[in-house]
Amino acid sequence: MVETETIVDPQPSKEEEAANGNEEQMPDVQKPSDDSDSDSDSEDETQAKAQTEALELELYNNPSNYDAYVQYIKLLRKQGDIDKLRQAREAMSALFPLSPEMWREWAKDETTMCSGEDAFPAVEKLYERGLSDYMSVALWCDYLNFVQEYDASVRECSALGISKARDLFERAITAAGLHVAEGGNIWELYREFEQAIFLTIEETDSEAREKQIQRIRNLFHRQLSVPLVDMTSTLLTYKAWEADQGATVDVNSSNCDGLPSHFVSAYHKALGMLNARADFEEKISKKDVDNAERLQEFMTYLKFEQSSGDPARVNILYERAITEFPISSDLWLDYTRYLDKTFKASKIVRDVYNRATRNCPWVGDLWVCYLLCLERCHSSEEELSSVFEKSLQCTFSSFDEYLNVFLTRVDELRRRISASTQVEDGMDYAVIRDIFQRASDYLSPHLKNTDSFLRMHSYWARLESKLGKNMIAARGVWESLLKISGSMLEAWQGYIAMEIEMGHINEARSLYKRCYSKRFAGTGSEEICHLWVRFEREYGSLEDFDLAVQKVTPRLQELQLFKLQQQNQTVSAPTDERENLVGKNVKEKRKPVLSSLDKQSPAKRRKDLDQQNNKAYGNDKGKGRHLAEANEIAQVHDSKEDSTSTKETKNHSPIKPVIYNDQCTAFISNLSLQATEKDLRSFFSDVGGVVAIRILTDKDKRPRGLAYVDFSDDAHLAAAVEKNKQSLLGKRLSIARSDPQRGRGKKPAGRSTKFDRGMLRE
Repeated sequence: MVETETIVDPQPSKEEEAANGNEEQMPDVQKPSDDSDSDSDSEDETQAKAQTEALELELYNNPSNYDAYVQYIKLLRKQGDIDKLRQAREAMSALFPLSPEMWREWAKDETTMCSGEDAFPAVEKLYERGLSDYMSVALWCDYLNFVQEYDASVRECSALGISKARDLFERAITAAGLHVAEGGNIWELYREFEQAIFLTIEETDSEAREKQIQRIRNLFHRQLSVPLVDMTSTLLTYKAWEADQGATVDVNSSNCDGLPSHFVSAYHKALGMLNARADFEEKISKKDVDNAERLQEFMTYLKFEQSSGDPARVNILYERAITEFPISSDLWLDYTRYLDKTFKASKIVRDVYNRATRNCPWVGDLWVCYLLCLERCHSSEEELSSVFEKSLQCTFSSFDEYLNVFLTRVDELRRRISASTQVEDGMDYAVIRDIFQRASDYLSPHLKNTDSFLRMHSYWARLESKLGKNMIAARGVWESLLKISGSMLEAWQGYIAMEIEMGHINEARSLYKRCYSKRFAGTGSEEICHLWVRFEREYGSLEDFDLAVQKVTPRLQELQLFKLQQQNQTVSAPTDERENLVGKNVKEKRKPVLSSLDKQSPAKRRKDLDQQNNKAYGNDKGKGRHLAEANEIAQVHDSKEDSTSTKETKNHSPIKPVIYNDQCTAFISNLSLQATEKDLRSFFSDVGGVVAIRILTDKDKRPRGLAYVDFSDDAHLAAAVEKNKQSLLGKRLSIARSDPQRGRGKKPAGRSTKFDRGMLRE
C-alpha cells in the first residue's frame, strides 16, 4: 500500500474537485460535442479502452497495486461505466482503506445515480464505511447534509427524524468536534439545524420555543468552550444571536460584557488553549515542507497534548496525523501504545488496531498487539483465529516477526486452556500442536541454528509434557529439532534438561552418550564432556561415573591437543590472484612453523603441555566450572599418562611440522581490521558448522584483513561461500573455498600427521 496524492498532495486533486461537483460529471449528463469533434472523441475512446484493459490486466496479475486501483477508478468514472466502477471500488475497499476524498466521491456519485427512498440506506452505509477508515470533518459534513436532505423523517422534522439527526450530530462532535482547524464546521451545521427547528415551532408555543432557544444557547456555549479557530468570529455571531433574543450586548465588540460569568470563564480558558496551540497548528498546516518534517511536527504536537492530559484531544490529534500519514508504521505503533496505556481493553482500541493492520499489514508488531488486544477484550475464538490467519498472509520484514505472531497465538491458547475447566481441553491442545507444527515447517529453513528457533521448540516440548500430558510427543519435538539443529549444543542441553526435570535419568544419560563425541561450535565440544561427568557425579552410580570418565578422556585429550596445535600455529596467507593486497606483490604461502616442543626433552614437553592445557581450561569462557571435572579425569588416568610419558621419552623423535590441509576451509579477504573471531562467528551463525577461526596477523600481531574459517563439512562450507560479497562491519567480504594446492603445489605424500587426521575426524 502506498501513499496517494489525495492524502499528501498540498494541491486539490481531481478527485476532490470532482467530489465538490465543480469539474467532472458522469458522461450520461454531459452534452454531446459537435460533429467536427467526433474523430477526436473516437480516438480518445480507443485510447481510454486500451488504458482500461491494461489496468485490468495489471490488477489481475497484481491485486495489491494501490496506484493501479486509483487510476482504474478514475478511468471508469470518466467513462461512466457504473457497474464496473462499483465493482472496482468494492474490490479496492476490501483490500485497502480508502482516502476520505475517495469516499466522498463515491457517496456523491451514488447519490447522483440513484433516486428514491430505496437508495438512501445504501448511500448511508457508504458514509458509515468511509468514516470507519479515517477521521474527516469534510466527510462528516457531507454525511450530515445528506441525511438532512434525503432522510424523509429528518426533512419533515418529525420527532423521530429530529432525534436521529441530533444523535448523528453528537457522534460527529465526539469524533471531530475537537479538530482545532476544522471542527467549527460541524458545530456550525449543528447550530443551523437547531435554528431551523426553532423556525418550525409555532409562536404560540412559548414553552417549546424557550426550550429550543436554550438548546441553541447551550450549543454556542459548548462550542466557545472548545479551542477552535475563528473563536472571535463565533463569539460575535453568538452575541448577535443573543441580541435577537432581547439581550443587551455590544454586537460589534469582541469583549464578553453582558454575558454569563460561567460562560466568560470557559471562553477565556478555551482562548488561552487555542493560543497555546496556534504555533503547532501553523506548523502542521504548512504545505511547502516535506512529509518527514510535517510528521515530526505532528509528533511534537502530540507530545504537547499528552502532557496536557486530555485523552480526547490526544486521540483526535492522532486521528488527524493518521489521515495525513496513513502508512507511517511508527505513527500507528505510537498511537496504539498510547491507547493500550490509556484505554486498555475497549472497543476503541480494538477498532484502531483493525485499522492499523489494514494500513500497515507488513508490521508484525501491530498484529501481535492486535491479538493481545482481542484477548484482553475477551473476543471470541473465531475472531482471534481469523485475525491470526490474516496476519500470516502478510509479508513481514523478518522471519522473527512471523515467529512472534505464532508464539502470541500459542500464548493465548495456553492461557485459555489453563483457565478452562471443561473436558474438551485435549481437543483445544491439538490446536496448539498444529500451530507449533506450522511454525516449525515454515520457519525451519530460515531460523535453524538460532536461539529463537530453539526457544520455540523448548516451549513446544514443555507444553506437550505439561499441558498435553504426552511425554512421547515432547521427546518427538526435541528429536525433530536435533534433525534440524543438531550442531547446536544448546539443543542437546535443552533436551537433557527436560529429561532431568521429569526425573528420567536413564534417558538423560542416553542423550549424553549420543552427543559427547559430536562437534559443537566454540568450546561446546569440551563443555558437553564436562557436563556429562558432572551429571554422573550428581545422579549416577560409581560405575556410571567411571564409564563417563572413560568415554570423555580420549575426546578431551584430542580436543586439547587440537587447541594446542592452534595456539602454536603461525599461518601465512596464500597468494590469491583475485586479491590485491596493498604493498604485497610477492606470493606468500602459509608455512608451518616447527613447534618449540621439538627442542625440549620429552619430560619437559609433557610438563609444558600440561601447563598449557590447564591454562586453556582457566582462560576459556565458561570453563571455570569444569575445572574440578578436568582434575578428576586427570587423576583417574594419571598412571596411564605416566606410562605414556615414559614410552615417549624412550622412543622420542622430533614432532613433524603441523600444517592445515584446508580441505573444508573458507578463505576470507577484505575483512575489517576491527573484526574479531566473535564477529566472524556471528556472521556465519546462520550457516552453522564453524569449527575454528584464524584471523591472520603480521609480525607485529596486527590484523591483515584476512582469515580462514574451518567448517565441519562441505555442506556448511558451501553455504558459507554463498555469503560472498555480503557486508560485515561496513566491508564487503570476499569469501572463497581455500585451495592450498594452488598456493603451494601438490602436497607431498606423508605430510599429514596424527594431529591433522584428528582434526579431520573431529
